[in-house]
Amino acid sequence: MKNIIETWSGRIQPMVWNLIIFILAITIGLVVKVIIKAIFNYNKKHNDYSLFRSIITHFSSPLNHFVPLLMLNLMIPLMELNKEYSAILSHLVEIGLMISFAVLLISTVKVFEDYVYHTYDLNKTDNLKERKIRTQMQFIRKMLTTLIIFITVAIILLSFDNVRKIGAGLLTGVGIGGIIIGFAAQKSLGNLLAGFQIAFTQPIRIDDVLVVEGEWGRVEDITLTYVVLNIWDQRRLILPINYFIEKPFQNWTRTTSEILGTVFLYLDYNTPVDALREEFDRLLAQTELWDKRVKVIQVTDTKTDCIEIRVLVSARDSSQAFDLRCYIRENLVKFVRDKYPQSLPLNRLAIKNMDITKE
Repeated sequence: MKNIIETWSGRIQPMVWNLIIFILAITIGLVVKVIIKAIFNYNKKHNDYSLFRSIITHFSSPLNHFVPLLMLNLMIPLMELNKEYSAILSHLVEIGLMISFAVLLISTVKVFEDYVYHTYDLNKTDNLKERKIRTQMQFIRKMLTTLIIFITVAIILLSFDNVRKIGAGLLTGVGIGGIIIGFAAQKSLGNLLAGFQIAFTQPIRIDDVLVVEGEWGRVEDITLTYVVLNIWDQRRLILPINYFIEKPFQNWTRTTSEILGTVFLYLDYNTPVDALREEFDRLLAQTELWDKRVKVIQVTDTKTDCIEIRVLVSARDSSQAFDLRCYIRENLVKFVRDKYPQSLPLNRLAIKNMDITKE
């Protein structure tokens, strides 16, 4: 009986000790995490810049598991475990720590991205530099995230002896395998290279105004494989990223957002162009849509039954140019209709020397 009690007490004591070590490690990790978060919160209250708010937002979740796992990994040697169980527990904790550290690295990239977005704000009239930096930053963030995940998975797999043996065996056929994989992934690699080219040569950028496949819209997102175009009526046009390398398209904001807009009027030959020009100047003086660069009204063509009058105006961007064109078109038509209705297009029929005979 005495031997049985001593055996059970010998089994219970290590279990209780290990449980205490486990709880202590988790508790210390949570306390350290709370202290770190408190420091961030304190600095956030005394700093107008949102860097600490960004750190708290992105680091809060990873720190919940990274710090406790780190403390547990440091305190495993204090546990009373045999070599087999200690090795298994250490391996599991190391895997969890690697995953947690990878999440922490991805969060660090996001914090840096927030800093870049704050520094280069898109809410400007001329935001060419900001769109350039944001496009590159978005592509770099996605590439780094993919690279971190790939390396983490590779390290975790290589931590298993069986996987290392398989990997060593596969190295003998790496030449043939590389050729096969190269052919199989040719299109994917082409998209990836196209993504690099777009990110750094930048035929398109985030928030660029494009005309693609007859659709007008803004670049909403650029991923590693496709581009999302936000059409003016809130539809989304999804295009493969190599489309913008291989096919022509219109980019209305390539070097600047400023643009010219045209309005065509077809009026009768007796239209008083000088009066129309005065009304045009008056309309431009009353609107903020015009950027005061270009204003031209000319007779650009003559047809058999009317003349073509072209109105040329400038605006800060394509959206304001569209509204300005509509404003000028509506008010000039109204002016002609109210002041010179005889100048509207007419179909004339001249009848001369017509004899009417009655029976």
